[in-house]
Amino acid sequence: MLFRQLFDAETWTYTYLIADETTREAALIDPVAEQVERDLKVVGELGLKLVLVLETHVHADHVTGAGRLRELTGARVAASPSGAPCVDRQVRDGEELALGGLRIQVLATPGHTDDSLSYRVGTRLFTGDALLIRACGRTDFQNGDAGQLYDSITEKLFTLPEETEVYPGHDYAGLTVSTIGEEKRHNPRLAGRSREEFIAFMNNRKLEPPKKLDIAVPANRACGKPAVQQATA
Repeated sequence: MLFRQLFDAETWTYTYLIADETTREAALIDPVAEQVERDLKVVGELGLKLVLVLETHVHADHVTGAGRLRELTGARVAASPSGAPCVDRQVRDGEELALGGLRIQVLATPGHTDDSLSYRVGTRLFTGDALLIRACGRTDFQNGDAGQLYDSITEKLFTLPEETEVYPGHDYAGLTVSTIGEEKRHNPRLAGRSREEFIAFMNNRKLEPPKKLDIAVPANRACGKPAVQQATA
């Protein structure tokens, strides 16, 4: 499998490019609107054909590039049925998506938002904002639920093999990858905490709303297209 980790410095967002090396079919996970040209340049330089755009959830901190990528390449956009209605394919827990000879397993991991998904490809796990490196996503908007997030992480993600590599949607400390084993042992929000303690901690956090919340959520429910049109008008 061909794999690249891409980064948006303004929003601390990771976008992931995966591709089947035989068929050259590619997918982008969580693209950022301002980075569409960069992403397409990488796809072109590597001789790939973008056929899938995978969203982990409706983002509140950046506008997705999904709609623009679909317009430019014909790629199909996939996300949760609870998320953006603009997607081409609604995917549910346990489904598999084909990418050439690769298989992408869909894992429903709600809690950060009610539509949160993770994607597993071989030994790599793309967790969006559900499980971060030594942290986890917040649960105070978009139907977030701390108890649900605890269950998603401990009962689903933490049951995967410990060597599974964790690739999050964001990192704010310069970290790029972790493993399930590391997070089980060293994630301070989860290691040694009961479900009740986790819920209390998450519910007592006093955080400012994401800076782009009012713009990003409605734009992302339309696959980012309105925001792109405004920016290019």
